[in-house]
Amino acid sequence: MSPDPAVPAASVAPAAPGGAVPHPAVGAATALLDAYRPGDRFLSTPTRTLLAEGVLLDVPHGAGPLPARVDSVLAAARQDGARRLVIGAIPFDADRPAALVVPRTVRSGPPLVSDPLVGLPPGEPDGGGWTVTEEPSAEAYGRAVAAAVARMGAGELEKVVLARTLELAGAGREPELAALLGRLARHDPSGYAFALPTGPGRTLLGASPELLVSRRGGALVANPLAGSVPRSADLAEDVRRAAGLLESAKDLYEHAVVVDGVRAAMAPYCSGLDVPERPTLVRTAAMWHLSTTVTGRLVDPRTTALDVACALHPTPAVCGTPAAEARRAIAALEPFDRGFFTGVVGWQDADGDGEWVVTLRCAEAFEDRLRLYAGAGVVAASDAAAETAETAAKFRTFLRAVGASL
Repeated sequence: MSPDPAVPAASVAPAAPGGAVPHPAVGAATALLDAYRPGDRFLSTPTRTLLAEGVLLDVPHGAGPLPARVDSVLAAARQDGARRLVIGAIPFDADRPAALVVPRTVRSGPPLVSDPLVGLPPGEPDGGGWTVTEEPSAEAYGRAVAAAVARMGAGELEKVVLARTLELAGAGREPELAALLGRLARHDPSGYAFALPTGPGRTLLGASPELLVSRRGGALVANPLAGSVPRSADLAEDVRRAAGLLESAKDLYEHAVVVDGVRAAMAPYCSGLDVPERPTLVRTAAMWHLSTTVTGRLVDPRTTALDVACALHPTPAVCGTPAAEARRAIAALEPFDRGFFTGVVGWQDADGDGEWVVTLRCAEAFEDRLRLYAGAGVVAASDAAAETAETAAKFRTFLRAVGASL
């Protein structure tokens, strides 16, 4: 992979007692997290932490392919001799405008998970004053799941991902975005935490567990997740749930559908693909997920991370299969616009290296409100009550960070 983009890694390690020189990872990533302010662009991944400030160039919306527009903007930005990157968000409906920019400055550091200071408590939310509105209600969502299962019984589709939202209103009090991001990132530091402007007065925040695709030189990695179960505070029950997920016929089928879709989308770009026969487990603070790491080598070195991301997006993990029928079911059964939820967030440099992440466990902040999103994969064996409970568990990541509850 090309060197870290833009400016050199931030030299932000704190002084050690007695004048000793601390390990360079100590404080380097958490200082970038703590330096975030609304309007900045923050992204932490298992390989790096990025804090971008200002806008040098916007990636324009247009009729041409998004990867070509990104390449053009990066080429224009590189004329000043500096190494640049694009960072931002792409919506679920890729035909809609993306929120991608070349930042004026970028500070880069090691991954949050490597910084010992990430384990320090982030501070508790005040937890007061939020009015929570469900759209749709849990009961209406359960009916939508049942309707989707009926469509599968009629042979219309194999899988569809249905989502619901919570709107949190703060009674005139704007969300404290920096504190909220800090809690999200520190709670799951091995994942993908982000805070990205998506329009005037709007910020997309989240902590996703799922890598769509990364490129490092000629190497591609995708990590589809599908099939989930909520964590338990009781250790024995938590282990039982994890073991049960690995043997669940319903979840293994749902996962296989997604992996097959990822394999088919990546194959034209790769000289060979390594796809494990069985999934493993990935855990977050709230959920267990079935996980498969798919790796490949690029046939054409000019293929960028975003080229492959656009070929993959949306995967069956966030849409369904067949894709066209799943999109129609989503339009009919979801009473809201997903916007950037189940879209893509990430970065890419002028060499084509980058990391693109599925936009999950997220909310959009605007005015005094937070709009939270969660979805579940529905297959023929799905139970409406279980899928509704899964979305409630996925909401916990954000509800805990903001100090609210269902």
